Amino acid sequence: MLMSVIEGALSAPAYPDLAGKRVLLTGVRRGCGVDIARAFADHRARLAVQFAETGPAMDAVAEVVAPAALEMQAYGPVGAGADKAAELARSAVQAFGGLDVVVNIVPLETAHLDPAATPGDVDRLIAAQLELPLLISRIAANRMSVTWTQGLVLNVATLWGRPGGARQAFATLAKSTLVDMTRAQAEEWAGRGIRFNAIAPQTLPAGPGPNLSGEADVASVALYLASEHGKALSGCVFEAA
Repeated sequence: MLMSVIEGALSAPAYPDLAGKRVLLTGVRRGCGVDIARAFADHRARLAVQFAETGPAMDAVAEVVAPAALEMQAYGPVGAGADKAAELARSAVQAFGGLDVVVNIVPLETAHLDPAATPGDVDRLIAAQLELPLLISRIAANRMSVTWTQGLVLNVATLWGRPGGARQAFATLAKSTLVDMTRAQAEEWAGRGIRFNAIAPQTLPAGPGPNLSGEADVASVALYLASEHGKALSGCVFEAA
């Protein structure tokens, strides 16, 4: 099924039903999330973009995306904790009167991973890095439920750090955690028409057939899942190189 979704997403030219959709995109940074923002903007979505960093590069992204989008709100880095996540989600909801789509860019970083770390240490590091998107996902899903919106939450995990065995092991465990989280969320909110999916770092060599080989492909899948074509999909985890 996942292969057919990827094939359909990569071949579809456009999704007219995305025009006017209210989209919150979090965690955008250099080399991560820009193509997704541009893809939704090109479909005339109303965008709330939270940048994980500031500076000329992010200003340039906003200048490119804003004219294409039907409307755009820009937010800066968000601190840790439930209050900060709630403030961001609440601001996006107030700006647009609700949300239809939430895409969280989740950087999984191994830079702070001690070579002597135990499995428990790795679990805690992954949980800490997934905390913010998990909080935003819950807040957004609750708002969708209150307003009877059949929406999508998509968590896109990216892997940062030096290549090596520790990085690969970290990626494998992180993917497993993301799979469990995504399926639990999908089951929890299924009765209210809110879908949870994810894209995880590729942990095995790509097989035959269509594969996600970069952010442009990830953006295509995000559009597909947010459109009418993806309304039957929830609890799915894709892999991207």
